Amino acid sequence: MSFGSVPDMTAAAASAAVDAGALLLDVREDFEWERGHAPQALHIAMSELGQRVEELPTDRTIVCVCHIGGRSAMVVDALNRSGWQAVNVLGGMEAWAAAGLPVIDDAGQPGVVA
Repeated sequence: MSFGSVPDMTAAAASAAVDAGALLLDVREDFEWERGHAPQALHIAMSELGQRVEELPTDRTIVCVCHIGGRSAMVVDALNRSGWQAVNVLGGMEAWAAAGLPVIDDAGQPGVVA
């Protein structure tokens, strides 16, 4: 599912981009993150991004992910309009998990996408 005109990529391509140096930014709420997230992701809930935007690097691509891709598409649009280079993960964490990519919980154990 594509969300408008924001740049996007598959979960597999996102994983490869992160392996190559991009930042994976998970913008889901705390309860979603705690149940399951990508091990290498930075968590900043969409609702907190305005107060924490200075934590984002300006010299790396930011790969944004949420549950299915809607919230992260909005974040990608806002970041790109503000000078970052950001891309959305098509299908979000649902697609990430379906692609067989790792998902862990807050304790570092196998997690679930919530």
